[in-house]
Amino acid sequence: MELGVSTFADTRSAPGGEPANPARRLREVLEEAELAEQVGLDVFGVGEHHRPDFAISAPAVVLAAVAARTERIRLTSTVTVLSTDDPVRVFEAFATVDLLSGGRAEIMAGRGSFIESFPLFGYDLADYDSLFGEKLELLLQLRESERVTWAGRHRVALDDQGVYPRPAQERLPVWVAVGGTPESAVRAGTLGLPMMLAIIGGVPERFVPFAQLHRKAALEAGHDPPPALGVNSHAYVAETSERAADEFFPAYAAMMNAVGRERGWSPIGRPEFDQLRSPRGALAVGSPEEVAEKILFEHDLFGHDRFLAQISVGTLPHEQALRAIGLFGTEVAPLVRARLGQS
Repeated sequence: MELGVSTFADTRSAPGGEPANPARRLREVLEEAELAEQVGLDVFGVGEHHRPDFAISAPAVVLAAVAARTERIRLTSTVTVLSTDDPVRVFEAFATVDLLSGGRAEIMAGRGSFIESFPLFGYDLADYDSLFGEKLELLLQLRESERVTWAGRHRVALDDQGVYPRPAQERLPVWVAVGGTPESAVRAGTLGLPMMLAIIGGVPERFVPFAQLHRKAALEAGHDPPPALGVNSHAYVAETSERAADEFFPAYAAMMNAVGRERGWSPIGRPEFDQLRSPRGALAVGSPEEVAEKILFEHDLFGHDRFLAQISVGTLPHEQALRAIGLFGTEVAPLVRARLGQS
């Protein structure tokens, strides 16, 4: 199983404090990526948002900077909001990252967990699903052929037009990010695309049907073996279980409750947090042994090929995020790999 970390470069302020400076946060993201590679992790991902509480709205730009400071680790968006972007520009940008990184770039396409990009770029939220489906179709054609002829509803047609540069990899990897829509899992499987499940609440067992739908659709469409499956969850590692919980809870609760107020969710307090980080909860928060056991518990459920730990969230101090990434790479990853028979 591949193990990695992801971040949205949160700029949320601590209670009573000033928001984090975006320039500083982006420099910190580069430090997190460098450390992730140094401690032997496989993947580094950055998300896309168009809000004041996140510093990354252009994942490919940030990944290009990471590419210049790393040599081995794979670089992915988590996610690229394809519904409100131009697939041609997305492909060109990530092909450029791929060339700069020596063939390490990936696109993780999704519809986004927020809707700010729809009015920002002039799209109608009523077209939420058709936008994604059509643009994903075009993106896949772009990676298959240098010259493309294509027509759809939401973008000007292409008539035997070339798209450049071409990536270093023969086929630029495209994943589909899925939060809780069965149709999205079926679409990813039918297209033979790897799927990333975002498990950020409830119990992991609730997401098993999505993995089953993905694999079943892939096999029925003739993709055998079925494409890869990944899991992305909030995570944090410290030397002891108590320290991990005490350090991560304030930042996690501040972020989730701020989002929750927008969406009408019930507030998360320490009891709810402790339940989420229990052995059957969605959070991978605890000592290295506990986090490894959570990943392995989920692997028993899903048989997934990749786990991404979203460590740097909310108001979590940068030095704590770095320490957690270090422990994830030097202590959690070896435990997981040993149990799975990986070197």
